[in-house]
Amino acid sequence: MNKPKYHIFVCTSSRPNGQQKGHCHTKDGVEIVANFMEEIEERDLGGEVFVTNTGCFGICDKGPIVVVYPDNVWYGSVTPGDVEAIMEEHIEGGVPVTRLLI
Repeated sequence: MNKPKYHIFVCTSSRPNGQQKGHCHTKDGVEIVANFMEEIEERDLGGEVFVTNTGCFGICDKGPIVVVYPDNVWYGSVTPGDVEAIMEEHIEGGVPVTRLLI
C-alpha cells in the first residue's frame, strides 16, 4: 500500500459500539465524509487522498471538526458545502482555507 499524500479525518461522533451520536453527527459529519469521498473520486485522487471518520476530538463547540494530515491543519464548524473549498484550496492548491481554521 502506498502512503497517501493527504489523510483527512472527519469527526462523525463514532462510538466504539458503532453508534453515531453527538454534536458532529447531528451537524452533518456523515454527509461531510460522503462529500469528501465524492470529491476525491471526481478529482481522481483515490490513491493520494484518504478520508476516515473518527470519534470525538473533544472540542465539540467547534464541530464538525476536519483534520488534514500530514499538514496538521484543523478546521472547525465545517459544513458539507465547505468540502469543495477544502479540496480545491488546500488539497489541490496547497493553501489552507483560512476562514475555517481553528
